[in-house]
Amino acid sequence: MPFTPDPVPPGTSPKLEGSSGEFWTPLYTHGCSFPPEIFKETVLNLIRNPNLNSNHLFRADISLDRPYEDGISLESNIAPRIIQFQSFTLERVVVRTMIPRNILVDKPLDQTCNFYKRVTDEGEVVSLVVYLPHISSASESPFYHPAVHGIGFLHSFDPRTMQGIVSIHYSFFESEPRSEKLQRTAMHLLAITHKHGQGSAAGYVKRVHHDLIIPQARVQNTYARLKSKYARDLVQRWVEVTDPGKHVFEDLSIAAFLIELWDEMYKRNEFPGFVDIGCGNGLLVHILVEEGYSGWGFDARKRKSWPAWSTKARENLKEMVLIPSIIQKIPTGSSLDDFHSTEVFLSSSDPYLPIRDLSVSTDSQTHGIHDGIFPKGTFIISNHADELTPWTPLLANISECPFMIVPCCSHALSGSRFRAPAPKDGSSNSAYASLVTWVSKLAKDCGWEVEKEMLRIPSTRNTALIGRRRLVPFDDVNVSELVNANGGAAGWEENALKLLKSSARGH
Repeated sequence: MPFTPDPVPPGTSPKLEGSSGEFWTPLYTHGCSFPPEIFKETVLNLIRNPNLNSNHLFRADISLDRPYEDGISLESNIAPRIIQFQSFTLERVVVRTMIPRNILVDKPLDQTCNFYKRVTDEGEVVSLVVYLPHISSASESPFYHPAVHGIGFLHSFDPRTMQGIVSIHYSFFESEPRSEKLQRTAMHLLAITHKHGQGSAAGYVKRVHHDLIIPQARVQNTYARLKSKYARDLVQRWVEVTDPGKHVFEDLSIAAFLIELWDEMYKRNEFPGFVDIGCGNGLLVHILVEEGYSGWGFDARKRKSWPAWSTKARENLKEMVLIPSIIQKIPTGSSLDDFHSTEVFLSSSDPYLPIRDLSVSTDSQTHGIHDGIFPKGTFIISNHADELTPWTPLLANISECPFMIVPCCSHALSGSRFRAPAPKDGSSNSAYASLVTWVSKLAKDCGWEVEKEMLRIPSTRNTALIGRRRLVPFDDVNVSELVNANGGAAGWEENALKLLKSSARGH
């Protein structure tokens, strides 16, 4: 059912009148085929996720959600605002605080959401949900909320015909009468409600679930702090050809998630350090180091951004190619003319993470060749690491390290471009879904309990795979056999060394 609402002409008699005598002006109506149960669930979902209505909002913090019983006090840190409507029964009260994305510009807003119901003599079920912002004048309304005393959604449904009508109503402030801007906002709010209600009625099932590992509020609060601290400066001095509007905010979001994940993982233990394999522009390393986390990153090619980062970050960004120890043809310590054994440290101030490597000279530059063995417990970050993506759980198994992978481009264990097999459950045959499923299986075959999180980042490739718990002991997994069972790694060294002469990628 396409959304073509009927505007209610100005001057039409209101259908709703509050207990205090305030009138609720109807603005738009639209036919619908979803029943009262779906209407209530739809509105409740929009209450819990206000970002679905406005991209200026992060989330809603719910401080009260309980049935209403007359005469019984509703205990809450934020006192609810209760009004009654003639012939309606108040059934449920929700109090939320809407959190804006930019807390430096907009303030949070408390709001009471009341759920009402009545049944007509003809058996029609009428549901009403009213939003009451905790403001006393239009001037107090933040930018992301219409400057009105209240918003009402009225849903009427006839069980005999299985058809209904949904409409939106405003309670205006005298100082802020009906206007085109308020009408546009009303149409948008009704459109979202209608869309989600019809989708549920048609059997739509949400496939993407966020915030399964870390609560949304914690990550978003940390992201807001990082954004206010770093974003403006990072965007202004961006030197890559890629879009800073994407990469800066994406890495700030990933950093926020990692910070909260690590806070949970290492509450009682010292942070073991991190390594960002295939670190690209090095921005994530820069942010994490500036936030006080010890660690480093490496990539096959130095990026233009590296000199722009902090001194400590620059000291911990290395130009290296990873050739896993289990497939190296040239052993560590080789005396071949083109290779020489060295032991390199992150910096004079951070000697805790020795890098066992070989070094190869190309075009008057020295590139390290890392063997993929890290100190036990080091947290491995594999963010859009391309060729290293499928190797990450294997390397983590060899060194007994936890990890987080954000897959991007699909490569085989040989380093060649590769289309991973489609999931056997038929859930999706896209190249990205196939890659995520294949890498997840590799990690599970390594004995990891794989946790999956859909990161809130400005990218469609936003799946994070986290391995921090074991299902089987490390020694019970034969990594070499696992490599062979997944196509082998023939050609990896050649493909890896080609990266030394290729141009740097966008990430």
